[in-house]
Amino acid sequence: MLIDTHCHLDAGEFDHDRDQVAKASLDADVRLIVVPAVERSNFGTVSQLAERHPHCAYALGIHPLFVPDAKEEDLGYLRTAIEQGNPVAVGEIGLDFFVEGYDRERQEYFFIEQLKLAREFELPVILHVRRSVDDVLKYLRRIKVSGGIAHAFNGSRQQADAFIKLGFKLGFGGAMTYPRALKIRDLAIHLPLEAIVLETDSPDIPPEWLGHHGRNSPYELPKIAQVLADLRQINLTQVADTTTKNALNALPKLAQLCTPPHVLL
Repeated sequence: MLIDTHCHLDAGEFDHDRDQVAKASLDADVRLIVVPAVERSNFGTVSQLAERHPHCAYALGIHPLFVPDAKEEDLGYLRTAIEQGNPVAVGEIGLDFFVEGYDRERQEYFFIEQLKLAREFELPVILHVRRSVDDVLKYLRRIKVSGGIAHAFNGSRQQADAFIKLGFKLGFGGAMTYPRALKIRDLAIHLPLEAIVLETDSPDIPPEWLGHHGRNSPYELPKIAQVLADLRQINLTQVADTTTKNALNALPKLAQLCTPPHVLL
């Protein structure tokens, strides 16, 4: 059993075959898929997707790259959606200082307010941390939340240890499969396996065998898991079992929402 902890299955790239992709993922033993929202307009979309596909769960949040179009009242809408729904996390939220022309102050405001909501509702968070790891850590130390996942982690070992100390797991996916991704692969080898969760970020961050412009899908996760097993020189079963436990630890609602109890025995 594998868990894809980050997959945008609601994205337009899946409009023509979403149901088939979901079924193919189950057939590949990807038993749980977490679909994070990115803006107010797709809160309903991700929750409805989870209703249609029982092995999918959803998170609700406003992505930093969608902050420029977000409105203050979207935070109130997010609060209501959390109260009336059953998300497994607040996400995808965070900071992104990679894109030129970002409004740092506005990104930080929305991030802080969403961390406060996560704290209030005792939910973990799914974090976007591109070129912003130290700043994200700074706010996590100020606003204590119930852990979560640093998605697509690409920081230093010191930064990784800081996330782990705060109770977070680190997401590894397609980027790890590229032989030239030396820093990410070194982390994948040397971090405690108990700190790692697997993800695809579908349809983005395709693995090496799809090429940089291929469409990623959650059914690629077993091959991504095999890369992690090969890097660490352990068997795939150990990777699957440990990363599954890690994901359930990071996002506790996954167990009750999406998985029959006997699967977890």
